[in-house]
Amino acid sequence: MKLIHTADWHLGQSFHGQERHAEHRAFLTWLLDTLVEREADALLVAGDIFDVVNPSLRAQELLYDFIVSAHERLPHLDLVLIAGNHDSGNRIELPAPLMRRLRTHALGRVSWLDDGRLDAERLLVPLTDATGETRAWCLALPFLRPAEVTGARVASDDDASSDASPKDDGPNDYVAGITRVHRQLIEAARDRRLPGQALVAMSHAHLHGAAVSEASERPIVIGGEESISAALFPAEIAYVALGHLHRAQQVGEARIRYSGSPLPLDFSEVAYPHQVVEVTLDGEALLEATAIPVPRPVAMHRIGPGPLEAVLAELETLEDDPGLSREQWPWLEVRVELDAPIPDLRARMDAALAGKALRLLRLERRLPRVDGDHGQARVDLETLGPRKLFERTWEGRWGEPPDDEILADFDRLRQEVQDADHGEEPA
Repeated sequence: MKLIHTADWHLGQSFHGQERHAEHRAFLTWLLDTLVEREADALLVAGDIFDVVNPSLRAQELLYDFIVSAHERLPHLDLVLIAGNHDSGNRIELPAPLMRRLRTHALGRVSWLDDGRLDAERLLVPLTDATGETRAWCLALPFLRPAEVTGARVASDDDASSDASPKDDGPNDYVAGITRVHRQLIEAARDRRLPGQALVAMSHAHLHGAAVSEASERPIVIGGEESISAALFPAEIAYVALGHLHRAQQVGEARIRYSGSPLPLDFSEVAYPHQVVEVTLDGEALLEATAIPVPRPVAMHRIGPGPLEAVLAELETLEDDPGLSREQWPWLEVRVELDAPIPDLRARMDAALAGKALRLLRLERRLPRVDGDHGQARVDLETLGPRKLFERTWEGRWGEPPDDEILADFDRLRQEVQDADHGEEPA
């Protein structure tokens, strides 16, 4: 059986104020052709389908057009989508009854039985081969917000098999809640599957030891403390399809992988390999996991950091293709090290790029340290980011950096504000 694992599409992303619909459309066209060429049995999308919880109509149109086209070209293809922390779980599930007619399963929320245990059955999706026979089960677990997995309503799993799962020794209730949900879902999958059927877990989470991106990934609720252990996934899980981290990577074992984002979502991700993963199962076991590089529909360039003259010289060497349509012009970030402010710096950059089929999206000025900076270089607010700004403000007010508990509270509040700003429904 053959699966394609992808994640973190971020449809509708505004990239420094510019839309990326053309890039996302090109990726989805390529993905559909790849599914047909590879004769895939299933497509797994491990969260962050959209960039915000209230996506534009154009972004939603991209998704639904893709689903319809995939069903037309591959009528036996199973599609499984889970919500990520950028998604609205309710929005992802809203068209679920219609999507099931297109063999598409959309899971946005977890729900609970009257006894407080996880309603695991709705998260178990059968994956069938071309003959319609169930060859695997997908444990489709959407992103878990704290309100969904903490508190008295979440039953403990003391009766779960301690041989296959680590003890509940997480640093906080949120991690303990995530751990319980994973365990209960895995236990339900064990009971449901038949001999010869593989188990494939899909989760939108941060695993211990995984490498995060330089700037573009939003912390999931509580910075690094929300990370979970790969030991949650026992060896009987043939493959673990992960989303959230944009850098493609395996975590400890070849069977536990982040596919990474198919497109760079920040200039810091330009050098990453962007891919989807082709997963081949043989009975209950993983036979092979192979990365398939995703063509980059729009090039991205980072210039600098360096002195102004060196940056201008590098700009002169950039090649462009005047035959490209404007929506295909490469994105450009320029980082300049200055001895003093230059008021007309942007005008000088524009003059250097005049006549070139390039789009300058970001100009970063790096100024030297001065008295009163406390040994730290000046940076603009966009470079600093909300969390670092909070840390600096706290330290300036109280004379010491905030501790882990304070940072956890800040990250929770920030997540709540982001959800509220984008119209997320309460859990």
